Amino acid sequence: MSVVIETKALEKIYSESKFPVHALRGVDLQVHKGEFTAIVGPSGSGKTTLLNIIGGLDRPTKGRISVGGVDIAHLSDNELIEFRQKNIGFVFQSYNLIPVLTAKENVEFIMLLQNRSKEERIRRTESLLNRVGLGDRMDNRPGEMSGGQQQRVAVARALASSPQFILADEPTANLDSKTAGSLLDMMLEMNREEGTTFVFSTHDSRVIRRARRVITLVDGLIDSDEIREQ
Repeated sequence: MSVVIETKALEKIYSESKFPVHALRGVDLQVHKGEFTAIVGPSGSGKTTLLNIIGGLDRPTKGRISVGGVDIAHLSDNELIEFRQKNIGFVFQSYNLIPVLTAKENVEFIMLLQNRSKEERIRRTESLLNRVGLGDRMDNRPGEMSGGQQQRVAVARALASSPQFILADEPTANLDSKTAGSLLDMMLEMNREEGTTFVFSTHDSRVIRRARRVITLVDGLIDSDEIREQ
């Protein structure tokens, strides 16, 4: 299967204070198309830093980060913004929906930035919101929806750009057990049926149980990498 994410000798040092923090200490990693992967580890292990660098939200101090064969560490800021819009979907713990926009408008927004036609935007938005079980909530704003519904909108928005993969940073942290399980089962179904690649940063055992690959970080290094039977 094709490699969608590859890091080589990836390091990240935060040196804003008197005492530099080595968040990543030389991470070598490959993620293939269609994986459902959880990156886990104790607080301070480097998992969120790794996710942010993979997503082009932060830059490494040393090493290489390749997404779909493109070394994104050497893109300009504007090139990186454009690359993220076209290639990477994000699902955050805090949903990050635009509160004044409806569910439909939140999902459609990324496609507006991509200059897709109105007909394509409408068709894909409605298809995705139906896919995540919110066909009857398209005209609701985030404040009119539950946390689980908002996170489903966030998943639909992440898929809207037809990304190479989706990065999910603690996506279930603000959800109750039943809602989190339902959301994860939906994402796992998308992974199995459509081959959508998901990479999670998580403490949540519910995510870890469903993952087919679990990468454990300790002190900025990969401590273990477990591939499970599909």
